[in-house]
Amino acid sequence: MQATSGKDLIRLVRSEKNEIIATVINKFETLADEKITDDNPNVFVLVDESHRSQYGEIHSKMRKVFTHACYIGFTGTPLTKGEKNTALKFGSFIHKYPMRQAVEDKAVVPLLYEGRLVELEADRSQLDRWFERHTQGLSDEQKADLKHKMSREDVVSEADRRIKEIAYNLSEHFARNFKDRETGFKAQLATSSKSTALRYKKYLDECGLLTSEVVISAPDTREGHEDTDPDKQPEVQKFWSRMIERFHTEDDYNREIIEDFARSDGVDLLIVVDKLLVGFDEPRNTVLYIDKPLKDHAILQAIARVNRLFEGKEFGYVVDYRGILGDLNEAIQTYDALADFEADDLAGTIADVAAEVEKLPQHHSDLWAVFSGVNTGDPEAMERFLQSEDRRQVFYDALTTYTGTLKVALGTVAFYETTPEGRIQTYKRDVKFFHNLRMSVKLRYAEVVDFRDYEQKIRKLLDDHIGAEGVKQLTPEVEIFNTEKFDEIVSELSTPRARAEAILNHLKRTALEKMEIDPAYYRFFSQMIEDTLRSIEQERMNELEALALAKSLQQQETSGYRQDIPQRLRSLRDAPAYYGVMRESLSDRLVEDVLAEIAAQVEKLIEENKIRDWVDNPDVLNRMRNCIEDYLYDIEKAQQVRFSNVELDEIIERVIDIARKRA
Repeated sequence: MQATSGKDLIRLVRSEKNEIIATVINKFETLADEKITDDNPNVFVLVDESHRSQYGEIHSKMRKVFTHACYIGFTGTPLTKGEKNTALKFGSFIHKYPMRQAVEDKAVVPLLYEGRLVELEADRSQLDRWFERHTQGLSDEQKADLKHKMSREDVVSEADRRIKEIAYNLSEHFARNFKDRETGFKAQLATSSKSTALRYKKYLDECGLLTSEVVISAPDTREGHEDTDPDKQPEVQKFWSRMIERFHTEDDYNREIIEDFARSDGVDLLIVVDKLLVGFDEPRNTVLYIDKPLKDHAILQAIARVNRLFEGKEFGYVVDYRGILGDLNEAIQTYDALADFEADDLAGTIADVAAEVEKLPQHHSDLWAVFSGVNTGDPEAMERFLQSEDRRQVFYDALTTYTGTLKVALGTVAFYETTPEGRIQTYKRDVKFFHNLRMSVKLRYAEVVDFRDYEQKIRKLLDDHIGAEGVKQLTPEVEIFNTEKFDEIVSELSTPRARAEAILNHLKRTALEKMEIDPAYYRFFSQMIEDTLRSIEQERMNELEALALAKSLQQQETSGYRQDIPQRLRSLRDAPAYYGVMRESLSDRLVEDVLAEIAAQVEKLIEENKIRDWVDNPDVLNRMRNCIEDYLYDIEKAQQVRFSNVELDEIIERVIDIARKRA
């Protein structure tokens, strides 16, 4: 260990931008200006993973070397009650960051736990006959000892039929709830031995619902509770030989599989024993399936593999086939596996999936409550109610919350066991209904908000759990200029008013998008649309009249034919936009034909001065300004009118700005 001055250490820590460590070091800044000498033995010793390495010989030797040091311990996992007693080696706690706070800060995703015990209906008489046949010659005591060993949990848990059953259950659970190349979510399966890991691989491949890889250490390396004698693990030896032949070295074997796991289209599941259950950080990793004994820090380290943040990842899931945490509805300190921890330190670390499912009825009620006072038997009334963007946002938030919880519920065995079938069908029917309402509203009011994340989730929910029959399809954004497709989609709306409002709102959005390339025209066009929408809302025109007017405006925009510009400008590209500027500024002094002539000549002057990358070339832009200014002075003389300097500058800048936007 290399000693350094306090000031050097502070500089090092701050260069790494680790705020927590920096906070700790700041407590000792009074020592920072002093150098370490024989007379001044002030030394900082920072110990990582201090919860498991500082209670024996190593710590004692370190104390002998740095007798007057300031020791600071760091740990990323809670301390057991025993460790808290010996934590006094470092003094009192300087800073704590509990898991509940990390979840609230959105530094990690919350974890949901589900226990899934596989029931094996053993044929007792058949087992007894098999036992007697294979134990002839043994004494009664030997038979009793053998029967006791065979009945141990480890032996039963590794029974081939049980592994096959879990492999199918796991495959179906992951494929239905998480397998999606768009999200690229991944999973790990923790097993108790290398041979068990290989059997899982065999049966997972037979299921064919997901792809998997086994990541273990060499056969002569002990993992879990297994024997390291290679002669007792011929299947492990064969597997290892295949891996070395495939990857050449153990390092390449580990690296290439982990890199593949990190790709959205890579392997879905890693089967492990002890490797990759500590210190392995892959944000896509979303589900940890457990079929091995775990206790204390091993549990907390393992489940933390799936709590990293990733786009679209709302929870990390822990599916337990060993029952290591029992019933999470009871107080957490009662679990044998975590009994050595303080309950407060574990608060917020993991929650029973049942607790999330229990929120479903309330989220369902909250969604319907958005439409309190509205005739919910009339979809048209509900769509009109959502005309306000603020109301739509409340609706979307409630729908997203509801569908997220429903997705968790539909992937949970206990939900089907405890919820009446009629109620489940209501939940499914309502998610279809509100999804269709959202799609209609999105089209009707020309939504510009990006809901791709929501749409991916709802698509997978419908595909995997509900079915798409009677569901409006999620279509890519269609512009009004794709008239055939746009008209086809709009025609699916239920009333003439809904279709008219959809056309008008899309035209309004188009006008806003094009405002910069022809401000005068699109301000006028946008105002026409606003007036028409207001007339519809105030029922000053009937639905059929509104639809006819909307289609007329759509035809005007999509055809490009404009009656508001002189005939001579209709074949020119940019002159109509310049004409709008001239008309707004000079129509009180010049007639239409002269304004049209000015617009056409301005287009010509700009085109004559264009070069490559002219848009951001100040010399070219200044030449354009000068040419237009000289030309407008000529117009003053020819038409015997007067333009103020401010007026000329404004016209020229507006024209140049439009030209750059249209480039």
